Amino acid sequence: MITNPQNQRIKNILKLQEKSSERKKKKKFVIEGRRELSIAQQCNVDIAELYICEDIFTEDPAYPVITGNIKKISVGKNVYNKIAYRGDSEGIIGTANIKDSRLSDITLSSLPLILIAENIEKPGNLGAILRTADAAGVDTVIVCSQQTDIYNPNVIRSSTGSIFSNQVVTCNNDEAIKWLNKNSIPVFSAIPGSDTCYYDINYRKPAAIVFGAESEGLSEKWVKVSEKTINIPMTGKADSLNVSVSTAIVLFEAIRQRRTIL
Repeated sequence: MITNPQNQRIKNILKLQEKSSERKKKKKFVIEGRRELSIAQQCNVDIAELYICEDIFTEDPAYPVITGNIKKISVGKNVYNKIAYRGDSEGIIGTANIKDSRLSDITLSSLPLILIAENIEKPGNLGAILRTADAAGVDTVIVCSQQTDIYNPNVIRSSTGSIFSNQVVTCNNDEAIKWLNKNSIPVFSAIPGSDTCYYDINYRKPAAIVFGAESEGLSEKWVKVSEKTINIPMTGKADSLNVSVSTAIVLFEAIRQRRTIL
């Protein structure tokens, strides 16, 4: 059992949590919690190690964590509290190997629905977007010009593990646009002030819906390649919505329309 917070393994976990550069260098990231680890395993994420605090951890039948042949390391409560974002509520943390995903790896349905997230700065927003994408059943999420590492612990936590159940690819704008053109998928970009309301679009065909950061909005590159730009009507004093909320509104309109043709 590891009881010393200065143990090198513990230091390594903290580095993975805190530094994107460390995650890229080691090609590893940290997963905290039963639900997140269980979903990761169901989605064939390669779990390298499990750090378990026996004083805290209990099994959850809804989210079983399979220990199997995975290396298990017991840690004291003081050590666990040092590495856990959620304090002593879960009792289990894992490290996992990053698998590079490319646009060429994406599997599309016969009626693809793609979500593009450009330049999202806040990990919590990106995680919430991934959670919404999972609920809507989109084919893939493409993260362009990323400001946030998709393996940031706050992304994983706010996605509630949906980062693992989605097809998620990171690339630059040009690569994404080229891929969409190759697959004949038209683009609909969310732009405040657009004269087309989001529910006036026909989503009963292949579609890529693009959202940008709240602070800067979408780059002009996406506007130029859009079949239509769309907006969400605002009737109150606020002139914008949180990007994850906007994503949910538009995606579920697309899902509503598509149900009429299934």
